[in-house]
Amino acid sequence: MTRRLPIVRDVSKLIHVVAITACFIVVLGFAGFASDEIRYSSETQQAKLAEDLNDPTRGAATERKREREHTRVREMIDDANDPLLAPFSGIINSDSLWVERGVPTILALLTYGLLVLLIANWLPKPKPHSGGDWRTADSA
Repeated sequence: MTRRLPIVRDVSKLIHVVAITACFIVVLGFAGFASDEIRYSSETQQAKLAEDLNDPTRGAATERKREREHTRVREMIDDANDPLLAPFSGIINSDSLWVERGVPTILALLTYGLLVLLIANWLPKPKPHSGGDWRTADSA
């Protein structure tokens, strides 16, 4: 069993990196959404963004339109963010775009940041060695 612990430790580190990366992408995606909302603060533009650009479950036509309006880096972030938010997107229907976009973001951060990292921390860790010889160890 001790031979498997280094593998478990490596898997735990990998899970940490993946979870932190997912949270980072979700935060960047929300920051992009927020900057769009600030830039397009008129009612007409808010409705356009709500319908066309910020729904991760929309089809290919929406994806092409979003690609034209966003920078290449922003589109890469949105493409990575869409599958991360997709499991949480249909949970709430609201007239407020901030609620409709914010709740899935919070749920994604809780899931990927809290839950996945807790699971990674529960994986077994190797026990520290005393460094001494077993014959001279104290029997406590």
